Amino acid sequence: MKPFKLSNALCSAIVWLLQSTAFADDGLSTIEPSLSSADELLFQEIPSVYSASKYEQKVTKAPASISIVSADDIKKYGYRTFGDILASLKGFYHTYDRGYGFAGTRGFGLPSDFNTRLLLLIDGHRYNENIFDSFDSAESFPLDIDAIERVEVVRGPSSSLYGSNAVFGVINVISKRGRDLQGGNVKTSYGSFDAYKTSLSYGKRFNNGVEASLTGTFYDSQGNSRLYYPEFDHPATNNGISANNDEDQSKKMMGKISFADFTLQGLYAKRNKDIPTASFGTVFNDPNESTADEQGFLDLKYDHTFDNQLNLQSRVSYNKYTYRGDYPYATVVNKDFSRGQWWRAELEASKVVWDEHRLTAGGEFQSNFDQFQTNYDVATYLDSQTGTYKWAVFVQDEYSITKKLTFNAGVRLDYFSIFGETVNPRLGLIYDLWDSTSVKLLYGTAFRAPNQFELNYFGTGVIPNPGLKPEKFETVELILEHYFNDHLHGEFNVFHSDITDIIEYSSVGANLQNRNTGDVESKGMEIQLEDGWADGFKGRVSYSWQETINKITRQRLSNSPEHMIKLNLIAPLWKDKIFVGFETQYMSSRKTLSNASVNDHVINNLTLFSQNWLKGLELSGGVYNMFNQRYFDPGSAKHRQDRIEQDGLTFRVKASLDF
Repeated sequence: MKPFKLSNALCSAIVWLLQSTAFADDGLSTIEPSLSSADELLFQEIPSVYSASKYEQKVTKAPASISIVSADDIKKYGYRTFGDILASLKGFYHTYDRGYGFAGTRGFGLPSDFNTRLLLLIDGHRYNENIFDSFDSAESFPLDIDAIERVEVVRGPSSSLYGSNAVFGVINVISKRGRDLQGGNVKTSYGSFDAYKTSLSYGKRFNNGVEASLTGTFYDSQGNSRLYYPEFDHPATNNGISANNDEDQSKKMMGKISFADFTLQGLYAKRNKDIPTASFGTVFNDPNESTADEQGFLDLKYDHTFDNQLNLQSRVSYNKYTYRGDYPYATVVNKDFSRGQWWRAELEASKVVWDEHRLTAGGEFQSNFDQFQTNYDVATYLDSQTGTYKWAVFVQDEYSITKKLTFNAGVRLDYFSIFGETVNPRLGLIYDLWDSTSVKLLYGTAFRAPNQFELNYFGTGVIPNPGLKPEKFETVELILEHYFNDHLHGEFNVFHSDITDIIEYSSVGANLQNRNTGDVESKGMEIQLEDGWADGFKGRVSYSWQETINKITRQRLSNSPEHMIKLNLIAPLWKDKIFVGFETQYMSSRKTLSNASVNDHVINNLTLFSQNWLKGLELSGGVYNMFNQRYFDPGSAKHRQDRIEQDGLTFRVKASLDF
């Protein structure tokens, strides 16, 4: 670890903390247990979250550690991808292999794991597809981030409500409604690597009760025209330089219409990406290596609250995903193709009974009627067509034992046609020490079922493993939350997790295979202070420590940082017209697959944002990695590169106009 990097990050954090506490009330050093009018006002300021329990509740009552990112945060920090959003949050980090983006959390981010241990919801709709169980956090993220109204991040195991993939957390991305737009909007931006992005949106809530919105986005980037990889530094392989092989293009569209208790929503996203890394042993610097991902869904939701306060929700959806990959070898171009189609039906109900109990129960069914994979060149190596199904039932009770003590208990039974059933509980004891302080003691289990790619894929250099077992996850967590006043919030949490039968890409002779490689222990601590003032200042500082190791070898996992420090600050420079958004992110060194390491690094991002000069016009400009820090992410088993260099100093300018 380079001491000056860590000290710089710590100094920035300490300065911000001193400024924050200087604005706090005189009563910071003493906490009054009695309820006052100030306490009542404070209680109203505590934000609410839906995704932790499938109903609205104050974050202090939610059985999890929660982060919320607003549309205002996205604008003023100048986030460009969903990976940027996740990387700003405590305990999360983001890596990129020049093809896809991968989210790590609490020290667990195996290279190229396709985000299978996080569950992504779009407006409550389960998005992880049925071939890889994945979602991308780079440019093929399905929703234009400018169309996001709010992101709810629920940490920890949530299989008791959501089933497979909800291992390290659930991320619910809530899109903008017609009322959030109330007219048309056009956005355009230009940035480094000749990157253009244009989006057009329209939304409105009409007098007859109909509410509708529609957003379309096009993005194109030439990418980095010169990427150097020392593993290929030879005259026969262009001296290690991959030239003009990093182009990225995506198209996205989302529409939503609501009337009374019904909402019909559709989403479509397609991305084409050139691959410069010569993955899977392909020819280096060949412009033919590329991938294409296409995914969409159509979802009909019913949500009604009866006079007796019973809330009933149901939804049915059709979903489709396709993947194409071209991989050039010496004499052939190997073709990869996957297609998944599935439909889902869900039903759930929630009601307060006997005054002290909030009961939630439901069930779901998913039919994977089309799971097709093929791989071929001069011969066909894989031609697999399968159909699977799964169903689940769950129940949860939030029991208010006393005014200050709440017990949250839930359990879910999942049945998979490929391996059978699994039962996963979650228990939470939440105690309000004072009106502004809560303590949460949480226990939960989760699981991740092996997906069709891991079970059945066979291609050049990759062999199947139909005997894979589900991963199992068990965690205990203690959380302390305190509101010092109406704008300063602190959180401290410690956790311990055991993960068994981890599925990981492993080398088997000259091939790769997904295998249950062993058991993992993860423990850590997270601390955060978050502040927001009425005059436009907003910020947070966090520190995360995690130790995630293989139980047998006692070695730290690859791509697992021990320390992370983050500072986020939004400050008004001129009333409500000009704001500056600043981020500092420190990450300690990480182990690579070859037992080497990538160095620690500090990334600084700065965005200027302006509004209210002309009606409906917003302008912004951002610089990212502003001090041109050279840093790397660990490569995966599909790469010859042990580490993959990331972008240096980049920029973006952006304009938005309402009409």
